[in-house]
Amino acid sequence: MDKLRVGIIFGGCSEEHPISIKSAQRVAGSLDTEKYVPFFIGITKSGTWKLCDGPGEDWEAGNCRPVVLSPDRGVHGLLVLEQGGQGRYDTIGLDVVLPVLHGTLGEDGAIQGLLELSGIPYVGCDVQSSALCMDKSLAYAVAGSAGIATPSFRTVMANENIDANRLDYPVFVKPARSGSSFGVGKVSRKEELPSALEAARRYDSKVLIEEAVVGSEVGCAILGNHPDVITGEVDRIALSHGFFKIHQERDPEGGSDNSTPIVPADISTEARSLVQETAKAVYRAFGCSGLARVDMFLKENGEVVLNEVNTLPGMTSYSRYPRMMAAAGLPLSEVIDRLVSSAMGRKSR
Repeated sequence: MDKLRVGIIFGGCSEEHPISIKSAQRVAGSLDTEKYVPFFIGITKSGTWKLCDGPGEDWEAGNCRPVVLSPDRGVHGLLVLEQGGQGRYDTIGLDVVLPVLHGTLGEDGAIQGLLELSGIPYVGCDVQSSALCMDKSLAYAVAGSAGIATPSFRTVMANENIDANRLDYPVFVKPARSGSSFGVGKVSRKEELPSALEAARRYDSKVLIEEAVVGSEVGCAILGNHPDVITGEVDRIALSHGFFKIHQERDPEGGSDNSTPIVPADISTEARSLVQETAKAVYRAFGCSGLARVDMFLKENGEVVLNEVNTLPGMTSYSRYPRMMAAAGLPLSEVIDRLVSSAMGRKSR
């Protein structure tokens, strides 16, 4: 049997660029080369696409060639440009693409739209569900209509003024369409609101102000296409101080400095089942496919409240998704096999 040609796209223009590289390194190390021929496509922070040898720390300095993903379905792959111009190029056909991109232009439907144009099967959620999950205000609206509990919230647009006296503190202020914890702040007093809004607006003109839900932060990894989905073990985030940040903003690849994920979560069997069923209900309501990590709050009264959905969760050594799947008996190599299989079996538009 011929090996599948897999395009692995990493890097990107978002603030999560270095995390994407770490994720791609882990994916590369877990890829079964008896089944796949990988083609590594790195996107620089400025948006330049390069075909390279792999996602090493200094991948840009290695043997790289300019490359673009062709939207022409007749090509069904990459156009590798000749160094120095002259308008010449080679083509590389791809059977499937595995985007290892996080945040803006990676999880918001942008890369997914390009892949839909190309006609190449790809791992993960489609354009619509990616865009929906990336916008927390839209995600909350859809979840609420499906009967899934969410925090109470309001959106604040660019240059919109808000009366700080009308809020019930504490609240969280966060970019509506940004990845991880970048720009997120907890506001305990009205005097703190302006600076929190300013910090969030560095990442998005649309800002979310939501209630601070009191409860344990739990997550559930999901794999597959509806209705054939499986869940990993539930995890719980144990905090040493402050609020949960998956990584440090100044040193994102260093992981979190205030939390430890407990896998499996130290919660009751009933709570575990409810978290998993809620995660699957969110996955179904949002039209997700391939994979996602659904983050939730588990309140003392047993209620589960949606926090957010990550459609291309991290795959680093400290990332939650692969840990939850490994705890359920699925190593990353098998997760990749299933992701590729589900992508190849899904019809493109």
